[in-house]
Amino acid sequence: MASSTVTSAQPERPPRPNLAFRRLRGKRSPAEFAAAVRRAAREIGERVSCDARYVGRVEAGEIRCPNYAYERVFLHMFPGRTLTDLGFAPRSSVRGRQARTPGESRGAGEPYETHDTQDVRDTHDVRDAQDLYETHDNNEESDVLRRAFMTSGATVAAASLGPLGLALDAAAAGRPARRAGTGEAGALEEAVRRIRLLDDRHGADGLYRRAAAPLRTAYALLDAGASRQATADRLYTGAGELAISVGWLAHDSGRFDDARSHYAEALATARMNGDGGLEAHAFCNMAFLARDAGRPREAVRAAQAAQRAARPLGSARLMSLLALREAGGWAGLADRVGCEQALVRAQTFFERGPSDTDPEWMSFYGEAELEGLEAQCWSTLGDWPRAARHARRAADLQDPHFTRNLALYSAELADDLARGGRPDEAAGAGMRCLDLLGEVQSSRIHTMLAGTARVLLPHRRASGVSTFLDRHGALPRPA
Repeated sequence: MASSTVTSAQPERPPRPNLAFRRLRGKRSPAEFAAAVRRAAREIGERVSCDARYVGRVEAGEIRCPNYAYERVFLHMFPGRTLTDLGFAPRSSVRGRQARTPGESRGAGEPYETHDTQDVRDTHDVRDAQDLYETHDNNEESDVLRRAFMTSGATVAAASLGPLGLALDAAAAGRPARRAGTGEAGALEEAVRRIRLLDDRHGADGLYRRAAAPLRTAYALLDAGASRQATADRLYTGAGELAISVGWLAHDSGRFDDARSHYAEALATARMNGDGGLEAHAFCNMAFLARDAGRPREAVRAAQAAQRAARPLGSARLMSLLALREAGGWAGLADRVGCEQALVRAQTFFERGPSDTDPEWMSFYGEAELEGLEAQCWSTLGDWPRAARHARRAADLQDPHFTRNLALYSAELADDLARGGRPDEAAGAGMRCLDLLGEVQSSRIHTMLAGTARVLLPHRRASGVSTFLDRHGALPRPA
């Protein structure tokens, strides 16, 4: 991998801070304000993945005009105000710019923002998804398919992340690759968000193969180098996070060797760039993979390494999740005391609440995930009643937006109830999970349901069990 040597470039025009938007946030932290934006979106049927980083970018002036989904949400939050009142530029002023001349790269001060983490809600409303991108120039070399992922029901189409032609096209043409700028870093970061959002809704099976091309492009970006050190740092972090996301898709779809390779690549990227946050994330997922692959001692060691990397970051929620990863390893070693101690630490850290230092990728981690991971620990230890109690709480608490996790917790509950001698309740939970499988493609969940079905076979005459077994038997087998 070539180094990202920083070369001289024309100074970028600094963005103008959005002071009006900052005043509207008031005394709330960026994370608290982002949570308010997400709540407001749900009130009007929108889905936006607003986080503290997005709020910071708006306030810094990097996003001069939000996409239509965010516009609807902001106007709902602040009735009677216009986009201009909120400190944004009129939409008409950020459209239809002339194409840049060859050699001119997009700077941080460009007057529009296309990568503001809008969820593509449904392909029956692709208009808003396209609005994300229609402000791009028609300059072919500088705007080659910045779109990352769009949904079509449960079908996902992956598009190239090849702005500026990138190293892939350049290598094929035998010419030097053009150095990347802030636009490429933004496209890469957006691809990571899209993969996470689609996985939350649909599971990994339909995504994994399609995610390989953007990952290759990401590492081609690193080989091409960057125009500034800050951009190089963003590219390294983005490529590492994308490797972790693709690794998770492999992990969740049962391709453990592929997942291990992607996680190791992310860890190497983190260490080359001295990125403690990325290192903690990579070790976190390596611990999870080791647990699932039957290597519990490795899971413990990876989780402990993750905690060492994460400690200086100041995120209690991250430390909570990493303690849960360690607890899963101790459970696999049948060390109940070690598991309980790690669970207590996880709960203690969690109760400190969210903070601005929480990583963006942890949007899935809330009380439902805490309960779900604890349920898995008790299940591994064979304490079925306790496992079922936590799995039920997880399913009850889960935001329906995270469809995959809702199906996962329902499958966990069904299995715990079945093994705990409550076949009728297990069948009911299993049916609720089956109801979600039209939207979710996850080998992990299919495997869990298959195990539950085997446990329930001797109880076919119990209430609801026969219906569950027949319906489960009619499922198409995952590829």
